[in-house]
Amino acid sequence: MINKYEFSRGTLAVVPNEGDTSLVLEDNERYIVQDKPFNIMEDSCKYFGSSYEGRKEGSKAILGAEYKVPIVIEDSSNLIVFPTTSPFADDCCWISLKRVDNIYKIDSGNTKIVFDNNEEIIVPCSFRTIENQLSRASRLDVVLKNRKNS
Repeated sequence: MINKYEFSRGTLAVVPNEGDTSLVLEDNERYIVQDKPFNIMEDSCKYFGSSYEGRKEGSKAILGAEYKVPIVIEDSSNLIVFPTTSPFADDCCWISLKRVDNIYKIDSGNTKIVFDNNEEIIVPCSFRTIENQLSRASRLDVVLKNRKNS
């Protein structure tokens, strides 16, 4: 078990685990971190020089969305993550946008996410919700790339 973790390009997902711990999935590793997923995401924003609130407000302004907005954790590589539910919910997972390869409906309340390295997880969230979150995060990515290039 480790005490601290920051999102990186190798991060696939951060999911809730037993108690106040999280399971972090990376390319070839899995870690148990002694912190909740939201706190890991919030600390990652600070590590890269911002705050969760600042990142959230920026995403809201760009997307015109009010809730469950994707978050840009690190600017130069557009490291964007999205929540599966309310960011403050105990069952919220944070998924790295650029690592998602495909999603599959399991049943009305569960979705399989397959990552670009063939790792997969099942999240307790509807297919439509994950599809919407992916779309929203992708739109944020495109807008930011366009702004950087103009």
